[in-house]
Amino acid sequence: MWWIALLPSLPEAALPLAWWALQWTPRVCLLDEAVLLEVGASERLFGGRRVLLQRLRAQAGAAGAQALAAAPTALAALALLRQLDADADADADAGAGAEPAPRLPATGCGTRRLAVTLDALPLDHLSAARPHAPTLRQLGCRTLGDVRALPREGVARRFGADLLNALDQAHGQRPDNQRWISLPERFDQRLECPSAIEHAQALLFGAQRLLTALQAWLAARQSGVLALTLHWEHDRLRRSELRGGQVPLRTAQATRDMAHLSRLLAEHLARVTLAAPATALRLVANQVAPLPTASLSLLPDARCAGEVGEGWGQVLERLMARLGPNQVLQGQLCADHRPEAMVRWSPATALKKAPATPPPATLAWQPPWLLREPLRLAVVREQPVYHGPLRLLAGPQRIETGWWVDERSEAPSVQRDYHVALSPQAGLVWIFLLHGKDPAWYLHGIYG
Repeated sequence: MWWIALLPSLPEAALPLAWWALQWTPRVCLLDEAVLLEVGASERLFGGRRVLLQRLRAQAGAAGAQALAAAPTALAALALLRQLDADADADADAGAGAEPAPRLPATGCGTRRLAVTLDALPLDHLSAARPHAPTLRQLGCRTLGDVRALPREGVARRFGADLLNALDQAHGQRPDNQRWISLPERFDQRLECPSAIEHAQALLFGAQRLLTALQAWLAARQSGVLALTLHWEHDRLRRSELRGGQVPLRTAQATRDMAHLSRLLAEHLARVTLAAPATALRLVANQVAPLPTASLSLLPDARCAGEVGEGWGQVLERLMARLGPNQVLQGQLCADHRPEAMVRWSPATALKKAPATPPPATLAWQPPWLLREPLRLAVVREQPVYHGPLRLLAGPQRIETGWWVDERSEAPSVQRDYHVALSPQAGLVWIFLLHGKDPAWYLHGIYG
């Protein structure tokens, strides 16, 4: 067995850090102030013990850890972590104002030096020895090795069997059974604010901590979030008068991109006014969907080439958050030969992605720019005029459709002959001859 202990940067970061650690091994537990991982059975999947430790040291800092220790037993790893934390505090007091270390502080020991390393540690580094530390110091014990040197029968009678059991477990002489954590089926986390928050935009700082926990939960479940809600509560004196507020978020596709969700949340909070100061936050994942981690490729992709950009879906969601869902429209192709009825515009949130279909052959004639409404052209000597006489180059293309629609429809039935024409000043244009009681020529598009 091989244990790795991680020290969270904040007490409330312990559970999200434990969720994050589940990607390395299913054997993760919370022990006192630390998160412990038993990686003996999974280290070979990551290239060996040395490679796994390097990857953990490189990534654990971003997940909320501030120190790392490794040892053959859980209590030994925890004791070494406390020693590393004590040394870091001493260094910080000695060199105030110095720049922080660029890498996560780490320590560890192997099986051969386990006994020597543990014997040199102070009493406070073993949780079972802390309640008896004053009495042990009066007996002349300053380190864990001094306690081991005492007669076992006398230690058991005076201090109980728990102290001896903890020492044996730390040295690997007794099995150490831990309770492994399990992921909750639903993400619902609450965070107390250190002080009352009066402005809605200031809620984003606490919300980002909850988003970090959500990211760890999603990564462990190999899922992405589709809908979530940020709730806030007022102080106890006003809870009977005022209800807490909330901001719901929805995404077009499942995501674990917390930077994108944070930007969306900032857009929504910018339009919120708090009725009273908020004292607590709560983040709930209302809808999630499977989102397995993409397998790495041996071939270079856009990310390897240094191309960094925001996806179109994320841009669309930010625009809807800023302008409103009904102010961002998306076109949808319709099975209709009338150019003005081929595309219908609806709110982007109301449309589903249509299956890819080849464009009809009639679109090959259409110019990229269609007028909102066809422009009636003057006719001189039976020839249409637009910035000069038009010369017909191609056509006609007969479009006779829409006879089944209601007369009140925005695009009624048509009977047209389309031509590609050349204007002396405007260039290539798309015109049609409208048949009926009042035949006339109209300009419908420009080729640019």
